[in-house]
Amino acid sequence: MPELIHAVEIGAPPKTIFPLVASPAGLAQWLAEDVTPLPGGVDLGFYDRKVIYRLRGLTLAPPATAAWLAVSGTEWTGTRLIFHMAAKGDGTALRFVHEGWREITPYFISSNTTWGAVLWRLKAVAEGGTPRPFFTRSGLGDG
Repeated sequence: MPELIHAVEIGAPPKTIFPLVASPAGLAQWLAEDVTPLPGGVDLGFYDRKVIYRLRGLTLAPPATAAWLAVSGTEWTGTRLIFHMAAKGDGTALRFVHEGWREITPYFISSNTTWGAVLWRLKAVAEGGTPRPFFTRSGLGDG
C-alpha cells in the first residue's frame, strides 16, 4: 500500500513535540484550528466543517511514538498517521508516515505536498514559535 513519508529535524526534545502530535490541544496549534476532542480521539474540521476527519488514537508511547487511525474521510479511512520521534543532539529527528492508502491518486499526491507544509508548522511551534494552524476554520492558514 502506498504511504507518505516525511522527515524533519526539530530543535526541541521529543518530550516537547509529543503533546503537539498526541493531543487535541497540541494538534490545534499547528494542524487544524477546528479540533474537537472525542473519547479516544478527535475530529479535525476543515473548510467550515465541510470536511471532517475523525481520528482514533492508536499508539501513545511518550515521548517516542504517537499514532492515529483515520476512521472517516473518503481516501483517509483506514489510513494511519504515525509520528516517530528520536532524540538527536539537543533536538529531535521526526519521522512522519501516513500509511495504508489504497492507491496513488491525485488526492494522495496533494496530501503529500500538504503534509510537507503542515510539518513545518509543527516544527515552528515546537521550537517556540506562535501557534499557527495550517488549516483555519474557513480555509488555509496565512502561508
